[in-house]
Amino acid sequence: MARQLTEKQQKFLAVLFDEAGGDMVAAKKMAGYADNSNTAEIVKGLKEEILEATQMYMARNAPKAAMAMTGALYDPTELGIRDKMSAAKELLDRVGLVKTEKMQVEASGGVMLMPPKAPVEDDE
Repeated sequence: MARQLTEKQQKFLAVLFDEAGGDMVAAKKMAGYADNSNTAEIVKGLKEEILEATQMYMARNAPKAAMAMTGALYDPTELGIRDKMSAAKELLDRVGLVKTEKMQVEASGGVMLMPPKAPVEDDE
């Protein structure tokens, strides 16, 4: 069950990845916290919610990363394409779309599997 957040906390989270552009201090001000409020304490109190919001932000931007990667197929001479591809790859890795690798395993010689030994009974 999600915990109840104050109005300021909700506003902080709402503006953090929007108008504040990820800037914690700007988000604090936009949410209505006093200038002398400790930003670190606000963040500490919202750590789980900030991490969840960060994951959602990354997931929302994954399609842009995929488009950037496929865009390189159409214009591989685009200025800064290597940096763009690297950033797109990192973002996609972090949202769980990782490159899959297939490995073929071959063995020479054979392995024989034997049935388990029957327990020895004592004649007493």
